[in-house]
Amino acid sequence: MPQALERSEGCWAWVVLLASVVTQGLTLGFPTCIGIFFTELQREFQASNSETSWFPSILTAMLHAGGPLCSILVGRFGCRATMMLGGVLASLGMVAGSFCRTLGQLYLTAGFITGLGMCFSFQSSITVLGLYFTRWRVLANALASAGVSLGITLWPLLSRYLLEDLGWRGTFLIFGGVLLHCCVCGAVVKPVPASVTPEAREGLPSPSKRPSQGCLVACGRAIRRHLAFDVLRDNVGYRVYTLGVVWMIMGFPLPHVFLVPYAIRHGVDEQKAALLISVIGFSNIFLRPMAGLVAGRREFAGHRKYLFSLATLLNGLTNLVCVASADFRVLVGYCLVYSVSMSGIGALLFQVLMDIVPMDRFSSALGLFTILESISILISPPLAGLLLDATDDFSYVFYMSSFFLISAALFMGGSFCVLGKRERQGPWAEVKGAVPEAAPEQGLTTEDMDGPKKRLRVEIMYVTSV
Repeated sequence: MPQALERSEGCWAWVVLLASVVTQGLTLGFPTCIGIFFTELQREFQASNSETSWFPSILTAMLHAGGPLCSILVGRFGCRATMMLGGVLASLGMVAGSFCRTLGQLYLTAGFITGLGMCFSFQSSITVLGLYFTRWRVLANALASAGVSLGITLWPLLSRYLLEDLGWRGTFLIFGGVLLHCCVCGAVVKPVPASVTPEAREGLPSPSKRPSQGCLVACGRAIRRHLAFDVLRDNVGYRVYTLGVVWMIMGFPLPHVFLVPYAIRHGVDEQKAALLISVIGFSNIFLRPMAGLVAGRREFAGHRKYLFSLATLLNGLTNLVCVASADFRVLVGYCLVYSVSMSGIGALLFQVLMDIVPMDRFSSALGLFTILESISILISPPLAGLLLDATDDFSYVFYMSSFFLISAALFMGGSFCVLGKRERQGPWAEVKGAVPEAAPEQGLTTEDMDGPKKRLRVEIMYVTSV
């Protein structure tokens, strides 16, 4: 199916790959630069740390929570239209945000609208790679993930440069123009014939049947298709992993938001403070592909969930370095070590989910997973800001981050050990009953190399983990 498309497109598939790299750098790399504006926005709106923290939390939460809606739009209108719509929304949100007079207006424009637009653009750019590549799909996804690291590297530097000359309003206005390049990237994507993408239209009723269905019935089917509440009820491993990740996310994004204000508070020059986020991004350019290659090896297939717990534990312990010292050289070393654990978490986050959930339910399980994950992303920075307002000490923010990460790692690692022990020591009937769930996961691991249709889902979701 996609193989015929790749032959007919020829070199144009690599142009689409370049568009995907740029789109992911523009969207997924963007939230890391918000910390540059934290102090400036606080001063402009005379707001507390908690109130200011709602802006990056809403933006990042929408970047993840809009996944099911994006899937519906891609199935209905295709990747090109969805990418271009996302670019327009992201641009309009930032332009409107530059004229905001209250934080509430900023939440709606640069937070909600921009985050939703970015979600549409980046998820469509991921999906389209599966349609243009078959033989070189692994390489294409690995190269596309490098766009995120480039974005994390360049966005903070550009933000600091523009903020000094134009202020935050002028910078947001410029960002609105920059994000319009998502529309250019979307225009590069040639529409795929409907016969080539039956999966994208799976489950949609024919036009003749739609008028006879009630709105509630259609909504119920859409929810069942995109949100796997039955998997959450029946699959113990999925419950453990989802709960652990949701708890982990309460601490994971905090350094991206508060590291720059923390460094500035302790006397680090503003330009050097902005450089810290770029150090994380530059390191990830090399570390993410390496972590992905290690995570994809077959010998680690049965141990990925433990490796993920180990990476989460390392991430939590690393945050304690900031509490020990705020010296710039120490913070650079912190960023380098933080990048190692961050790359491991990014490479394994959705790969572990694939190992736990049967692939025929993976798409809907992922939809529910990202929705719950976005709730943690939404409340985590404001909660840390509230703690900062109460204590006026950034150390407690990093203590909070470490607490959630370390406790989540211990919970997931211990729970998976207990579940594995029960599975090994249980009666034969129980083990036999677990085989139908485990077999598709193992089979799909090998079929990733041969089965284009199933590999499409696996590799697409690997990139979204960035």
